[in-house]
Amino acid sequence: MSKTILIVEDEAKMRRLLVDYLSHEGFATIEAANGQAAMERFGANRVDLVILDVMMPFMDGFAVCEAIRQKSDVLIVLLTAKSEEYDKLQGYGRGADDYVTKPFSPKVLVAKIKALFKRLDGDNEAPTNPIVRLGELELDLDGHEIRLDNRPLSFTRKEYELLLYLYRNPNITLSREQILDQVWGYGYEGDARTVDTHIKRLRQKLEHKADLIATVKGFGYKFGVRR
Repeated sequence: MSKTILIVEDEAKMRRLLVDYLSHEGFATIEAANGQAAMERFGANRVDLVILDVMMPFMDGFAVCEAIRQKSDVLIVLLTAKSEEYDKLQGYGRGADDYVTKPFSPKVLVAKIKALFKRLDGDNEAPTNPIVRLGELELDLDGHEIRLDNRPLSFTRKEYELLLYLYRNPNITLSREQILDQVWGYGYEGDARTVDTHIKRLRQKLEHKADLIATVKGFGYKFGVRR
């Protein structure tokens, strides 16, 4: 079954360009011209990925991203003319999986989308040990769920991928660049401070298990070491 992509873009020419490129690559597409229509289309259709423009009428892309993330862990790629670091961090903080700055190459966007799907398909492969317990912390690799003291924790997809990558590399000092390459992918446009922001949020959500993630000053992070 082909993947379905919801294109949320208020510029009709840009929307048509994206439809043409994605259709040529075998993707099914759904269109929305503003944030309100995006939420209606998302609720009425099966969607595998959302391309979401930030600057839109009625609801901006950040608000739509946050609203979608409250309902689903569908892949979200933000599309915007803004390139400031604050805007990128805000997008990732709302749960976006990737970020593309205008002007951009449609071929590069398609490559990013394919990489996100490939990574997601890899995560969905049956794990050899679907339940991992680290004291009171439990990772359900089949259900993509993290529990602490038998309580399910709320994580964005990227936070989950980051924690899973750290878990799979215990007691190894990982540089920020390594983490970016493996969790965000080689095409990621941001810088290493994105890792620090996500680590901070992970620690907050892990509560008294936050010390599973140790900072190696001047280099990066290590998982599984008590501070």
